Amino acid sequence: MSSGAAGIFGPALASGAGGIGAAVMMGLPSLHSLDQAQAVRIWWAPEKTDMRCGFDRLAERVKTVLGEDPQSGHLFVFRSRRGDRLKILLWDGDGFVLWYKRLEAGVFKLPRVEEGRRSVELRASELAMVLDGIDMTKLKRVPRYGRGAEAGRTKIGNREKEEKIDSTKQFVVS
Repeated sequence: MSSGAAGIFGPALASGAGGIGAAVMMGLPSLHSLDQAQAVRIWWAPEKTDMRCGFDRLAERVKTVLGEDPQSGHLFVFRSRRGDRLKILLWDGDGFVLWYKRLEAGVFKLPRVEEGRRSVELRASELAMVLDGIDMTKLKRVPRYGRGAEAGRTKIGNREKEEKIDSTKQFVVS
């Protein structure tokens, strides 16, 4: 039995066959539950950004282009013209934090957006996928059952195309 089993099934299972009856199964988080627990919002500016911009110019872009408060504590994501660099601006309570990543090969593949959109809200799981090199333009979310407010978040026109109708994200996932 691998040591990884202790994390999922509890220490009793990992200790050997004698402890199997005492094992406690713990739930694994889904991407949905991680996204729902997210208190900080993540805003992406789809317009190409000059990566020479520092704290002040990016904070000004947050105000003028995204129409948001740069000191809100939310994350603001900017992509370079070539797509090989990302900057994330964040206010941490007493100053700005700027996270910068340059890829040695390839580009960041962010979701497709309709022309003219000034900002797109990303889920934490979507940002994690972009940073891990997953091509967001080729992802497809499949319809899931939902109750109450979650119901009706996606609509199926024909089986080849699923259109997202969430009011905060106006892009088609195909």
